[in-house]
Amino acid sequence: MIPMSTKNKTSTTLTAKHQASFRDPSGYMFHDGDILRRVIKPIYFPQYKKLRDSGFFNTLIKQGLLIPHTETQVEDDTIIITPEPIPFITNPYEWSFQQFKHAALHTLKIQKYALSKGFILKDASAYNVTFHKGKPVFIDTLSFDFYEEDTPWRAYKQFITHFFGPLVLAKYHGTEIFKMLQTHIDGIPVKLISSMLPGKTKLSATIHTNIHLLAKMESKHSEDYKAETKVAKLSKKAQNNILESLFNFIKKLELKETTEWGNYYDKTNYEKAAFEGKKKLIKEWVTPLNPQRLIDVGGNDGTFARTVLDKVPDVIVTDIDSNAVDHNYTQVQQNKEANMLPFVCDVLQPAPGIGFNNTERNSLIDRLQTYAPDVTMALALIHHITLSGNVPFEKSAEFFAKFSETLIIEFPKREDSWVESLLVRKREFINHFDFYNENDFEAGYSQFYTIVKKEPVQGTKRILYLMKRK
Repeated sequence: MIPMSTKNKTSTTLTAKHQASFRDPSGYMFHDGDILRRVIKPIYFPQYKKLRDSGFFNTLIKQGLLIPHTETQVEDDTIIITPEPIPFITNPYEWSFQQFKHAALHTLKIQKYALSKGFILKDASAYNVTFHKGKPVFIDTLSFDFYEEDTPWRAYKQFITHFFGPLVLAKYHGTEIFKMLQTHIDGIPVKLISSMLPGKTKLSATIHTNIHLLAKMESKHSEDYKAETKVAKLSKKAQNNILESLFNFIKKLELKETTEWGNYYDKTNYEKAAFEGKKKLIKEWVTPLNPQRLIDVGGNDGTFARTVLDKVPDVIVTDIDSNAVDHNYTQVQQNKEANMLPFVCDVLQPAPGIGFNNTERNSLIDRLQTYAPDVTMALALIHHITLSGNVPFEKSAEFFAKFSETLIIEFPKREDSWVESLLVRKREFINHFDFYNENDFEAGYSQFYTIVKKEPVQGTKRILYLMKRK
């Protein structure tokens, strides 16, 4: 146990309190330098001590369900714990379908285990789960409470609006649905979920009971201003049956969604020898840099990031295509690649800060600046940013410079077939894109970076650059 002086504790917690902590009466998080700690208030002592002393926490931690933590201070009026650091936090609207599905099943596993030990999850927010070491992990240590006999699961509706509803909507409308959680930080309203589902879903007992019927009951009691609606009794067995039903339904959910870049590397516009040559070049450039953290922006299924996965302790790979991220996540699971994190990201519209004061969940750029990658890769991306997004070179350079010390970026020349395809689509404004050339690219990026290396990718119409931020 690492004691901190009362003076240090008071000044630190008051000045560095985490912006997402104001909702929880049981405690709050704060930054102690670069370390994130959590204060537990006396109101939560009975629950915390029982969870700790009964071995409940230890069991969940050993099973990889709950983020590990250590007690760093214990006093009469305060307990401080320090969770295991997570290099990069992803949010639900940045997950692929399989990631979202696994996060939902993860939450149900925890609730089922808690119920068997006389506890419950009092919060079932999707924001209480993130991905760490290749798997989902529950990160809110104070989300547990004592189970009261015959009472329903108080977080049931939250689970429906944060997990079950979005997953069912994605089945019928695609994974773009998950982005609704940016504007619905407290979950997608159940009436809205119900209204967006096709009528045939009422024939599914699980969907009808947990969405349509719930929406109908919510409407019926919407004017219960005095809170006089009686809370129905529900036995532990009945509650377990509901959990089993939801678990089995979600486990079988599949997504049938064809996306543009889901099979990107099956349709590359250059030969296998050039493909392998590009991987070799990347490995030769990255290895001497000895990076501890690397991000591959627009990295599809992680193929090129995997060339250095054995050299870099922490790697994150983003892509706009949810199916490509799903392919990557599946490989992470199969290969047990604990140091790779895939997630969905649209570079042309990075996730903003959301919640109260726009500070409850940090923007993508804020998180990337905190993550501080030693190396950023942007391969086969600049032509999409520039031609599809109409973003000038100096603007995309400014974006990367916000978080990237070292940048490895690929520039496909005008003669590249994919660039030609994009330019054809822009033929009405073709003169506007005269600037898309090697010289203007270098001039735009030189405003923020110094070009250290430049080498053509043999067998292609592409050039690879290694740049250092000025």
